[in-house]
Amino acid sequence: MTADDRPSVLGGAIRGAIAGAVATWLMDRMTTGLVEEQSEVDKAREAAAQPNGQSSVANLLDRAQEATGLSLRPGQKAVAAQAVHYGLGVVPGAVYGALRSRLPFIAAGGGLLYGMLLFALNDEVMNTELGLAGPYDAYPLSSHLRGAVGHAVLGVATDRGVALLGG
Repeated sequence: MTADDRPSVLGGAIRGAIAGAVATWLMDRMTTGLVEEQSEVDKAREAAAQPNGQSSVANLLDRAQEATGLSLRPGQKAVAAQAVHYGLGVVPGAVYGALRSRLPFIAAGGGLLYGMLLFALNDEVMNTELGLAGPYDAYPLSSHLRGAVGHAVLGVATDRGVALLGG
């Protein structure tokens, strides 16, 4: 692909954002199915590892409320948590879409590298370092594997979505 054939950065970002939203939905379908197959022991261990007894997204949302002074009602919090969750797929998807044709190595494995990098950086490092999730070893292996599989789906689906949208 020559520079003239590449989509614009903005066009790539828009394609990536759309693809990231769809990919987040697909990832959720996959991970929800995997949670249902987890043993009760692993589910209990994962729940015990979560700071404040909630997901990393819920903990992030609590921090945002504290920092801004906003207070969400329970129904609003559920909607905001979904928005944050999708934002964590849309924003990196936009970056991926903007860079995919300019830095082809990020599309290695048809988006698999991208998905695995997001998994490693977000789930395995940043959430723990920021205190949004418990220590790595507090979670059962099945939780880590579910995250890896979910992000593999996210990466490949984002890549395919960008390609289908003309990127």
